[in-house]
This record gives sequence, C-alpha cells and structure tokens, in this order.
Amino acid sequence: MYVYKMGNRAPELVICSFVIVSLLVIHFFSDLLRISLGGNYLLDMTLSQLVEAQSKDYAWLLKLLVNCFGYSCVFVPGYLIYKYVQRTNYLERGNKTFLHTAVNMCITGNSSYEPVDVIHIGSGTAERDRPTKRTSSQEAVQLFWCFGGLMVSYLTWGVLQEKVMTQHYYNFAGESAKFKDSQFLVFANRLLAFFVALVYLQWQPAPTRHRAPLYKYSFASFSNIMSAWFQYEALKFVNFPTQVLAKSCKIIPVMLMGKIMSKAKYESYEYFTALLISLGMIFFMSGSSENSKASGVTTITGIFLLSMYMVFDSFTANWQGSLFKSYGMSSLQMMCGVNLFSSIFTGASLSMQGGFMDSLAFATEHPKFVFDMVILSICSAVGQLFIYHTIDVFGPVVFTIIMTLRQAAAIMLSCFIYQHSISVLGIFGVLIVFVAIFLRVYCNQRLRAKRKRAEANKPKIAV
Repeated sequence: MYVYKMGNRAPELVICSFVIVSLLVIHFFSDLLRISLGGNYLLDMTLSQLVEAQSKDYAWLLKLLVNCFGYSCVFVPGYLIYKYVQRTNYLERGNKTFLHTAVNMCITGNSSYEPVDVIHIGSGTAERDRPTKRTSSQEAVQLFWCFGGLMVSYLTWGVLQEKVMTQHYYNFAGESAKFKDSQFLVFANRLLAFFVALVYLQWQPAPTRHRAPLYKYSFASFSNIMSAWFQYEALKFVNFPTQVLAKSCKIIPVMLMGKIMSKAKYESYEYFTALLISLGMIFFMSGSSENSKASGVTTITGIFLLSMYMVFDSFTANWQGSLFKSYGMSSLQMMCGVNLFSSIFTGASLSMQGGFMDSLAFATEHPKFVFDMVILSICSAVGQLFIYHTIDVFGPVVFTIIMTLRQAAAIMLSCFIYQHSISVLGIFGVLIVFVAIFLRVYCNQRLRAKRKRAEANKPKIAV
C-alpha cells in the first residue's frame, strides 16, 4: 500500500508559495504606487486611469513602471522557481506530477529527445532541410510569397490599428468615446495568435519535435511587447518624419545585434546595401511626408523612446533567429511559444492595472469596436505566421528589409488613394532602395555560386 508522505509534496508547496508570495509583494507595491498617485479606493479608479490622469511629460515613465510591475508577476516567480530547481535537483528526484511536468517543460524542454542534427538527418521532410534543397526559382517564389503575405496582412493591420485608436465609437445611447488602452489590443492580438498556432499544430503536427525550453520564448516575447509599447509612446513625443526615419534605419541595429548576440558575420556588400536602403528610405519618407504631418516637437524623450524601440525590435528578430538555429523548431511552434508568454505578460499587467475591466466594459458598450478588434487580431495572427516563416527561411535581415519596404508601400498606397504628391527627393529615394535591393540579391547570388564552385572543386578524400 502506498503511504502518503508530506515530504513528497514539499517541493510543490515551495514552488506554489513562490508564486503566491511574489504576487502578494508585487500587489503591495502596486497599491503603494496607486496611493502615491492620489488614488482612493472609494473613487473606484483603476491604476491605469490614475496614470492617464498624470502630466504628459512623465506619464510614459509611470506607464513603463506600472507595466514592469505587471511583467514582474511572471518574471519574479519564474526566476525563484528556476533557482530553486537548480539548487534542489527537483527535476531529478521529484514526483511525476503535473507541476513537475510543467516545470520540466519550462526549464529543460524535451531533453530526452535526439539532438537536432540527428533529427534532421533522419527525417527527409525536416523543415530546416528545405532551404538547402530549393532551386533558385523555388526560392524566388518563396520570397515573393513571404513578401506578399507580410505586405497584405500588415498594411491591412496598420489601417485597422489606426482606425481603432483614432475613431470615435458610439454606444447604444448614441454617446461617443475613444478606446485608449493599446495594451489590451496587444493582449487580444497575441491571445488569438496563440490559439491559431495551437489549433494548427494539433491539426497538422510539426515535422520536427519540440525540444526548446519554454522559458526561452519569454525573452523574445518580452522584447516584442516592449518594442510595440515604446513605438506607441514615441508617437506622443516625435513628429511623423522622425518616427518613420527611425523605422527605416532599423536594418542597421538588426545587423549590429546579430554581431553581438550570435557572432554573425556579414559581407561588406551587406553593410553597404543596408546603408543604401536606409538612405533611400530616408529620402523617400522625407519627400513623401506632408507638411501637416511634419509639424510637432521632437524631444529628447521621443528620441529615447524610439531608440529603445529599435533596440528591443532588433533583439526580437535576432533572438528568434538564434532559436531557430539552436533548436530547429517550426515557425508555428515559435509563434505558439512567443504568443503564449505575450498573453501571460500582457494579461498579468492588465489585471494588476485594472485595464481588463475598463476595456471589457468599453467592448460591451460598443459592439462595433468588438468587430474591429477581432478583424485586427486576425490580421495580426496571419501577419505573425508570415513573420516567423520569413525569419525561419530567410533570416532576420531579409525580414527587416521587407518590413522596411512595407512602410514605403503604405505611403505609396496613401498617395494613390488620397492623391498625395511625392517630391523629386522621394522618387530619388525609391530608386536608391530598389538599386540597393537588386545589388544585394546580385551579390548574394554571386557569392553563393562562388561557394558552390569552391565546394565542387574541393578534392575528395578516398576512404
């Protein structure tokens, strides 16, 4: 007969206590922040509402602090559990309970599986083997598919995003109001994307078995959330040209981050074409921006926020690229893991700030907003499918080039629909961009052909 021992459950109790105590401490500090902002529980004001009521000059800093408090609801217990598991060897001697399995998946992944190289050799249909077997025409079709998918999904997403954040919605009584909580939109987008990826993986399992520790996804998820937040906040401090110029030059920090993180090596023509693309985009954006949009004050705060946006966005692309190389997961597995943590991060932050109740109350009173939010989330989910597939197949630099060109396409579409004019400087910028892209493709093909010839002429060693 099995005799129940309390000692068998002690590690599980310790892990649960880490979560509960951490949440209580974080909630205590958030209450102190709420009281310091003048909040009164009798006034029924949430923390997010109190932050919005502060002065614009430092409201962004308070929002960042409050968001970090929310994210710490996930990071602090996770870090404590990670250290506890390392010190006590819980995974080696613990009972095979649900909690033990969950902790094992988060910290070590499927460590019992074969190395990724063995899996690739044993499976002729492994996803990571496909790029080496494609012909030049197949690769061109694949690149066109990624380019078109990213363009269509994110051009539509951008139009809907602007509509949701700027349009007045009317309730049943005919009263108008604007939706303000962009973090709730991020939560809805990531949650839908997570379920889309999960359902697809259940319907059509990935050709490679998942091996990566789940916590690895949290870094890309956190940087993705932070880059989106810094981008939203920067629009309050910088004018339109400054914002698009920062996005246009994003390819340079992506390459620099690749050098720092992955020790990636780039050819000289890659650096040269990156500079040409950024320069061409600067000319195009400056030449196509309207004078009304160029008005506004560019502050040091706005420059700082844009700089942080580029840093986090560059980290996201390179970290995902390194995960693809290290663990060989599919793009859908990447999408599922990143959006899982994004939903957890934003959900924790919204719960602590009270943003859930405010946003849900707005949604119940404005049914048109619900429809727009669902369509927006679908476009975001489809766009993420193309993002992960593009990074998996072509790498972060090609992905950044496509997304940079997407900005030019958005302005060209606007010029076509609303009859905006493009100056000579803008046209010159377009020519520079396409010349740089042609040069990059040409040099890439020449280098690949040179390596193939060198490999073919390499003397074979007789066995």
